[in-house]
Amino acid sequence: MTTASRHATTIWNGDLTHGTGTVNSASEALHDLPVTYKTRVGRPDGQTSPEELVAAAHSSCFSMALANLLTEVGHSPAHLDVSATVTLDDASGAPTITTSQLTVTGHVPGIDEAAFRDAAERAGAACPVSRALAGVDITVNATLSQQH
Repeated sequence: MTTASRHATTIWNGDLTHGTGTVNSASEALHDLPVTYKTRVGRPDGQTSPEELVAAAHSSCFSMALANLLTEVGHSPAHLDVSATVTLDDASGAPTITTSQLTVTGHVPGIDEAAFRDAAERAGAACPVSRALAGVDITVNATLSQQH
């Protein structure tokens, strides 16, 4: 694998509870994405949070890792539907990402449920975002579908 670096910036104005920010990525996939503390711990109201961005990174990374593992064992997926739910909680008096729950439903011709779940568990441990989240409780719920 080739080394890859990605870049994003946030401009923040004001204090934590009343301030506002915008997130931008060098790729321009994220452009002036609004972020506030109020929407971080309350309703999103069309704004994002660091936890939502981590969930997006985790679900996409896991999708790629699982597709790769399945292909390596001779069962290329026709379709994977993956979601990640990342939880911000109080841990030892500090706000901390404590869990990331990955849920996948896959249509994978020629594989059985046990092999699919095994591949999903391995992908959940192997994807780079999972490794970056060392110390976070990561769970994987996998279901094999006959259709997509």
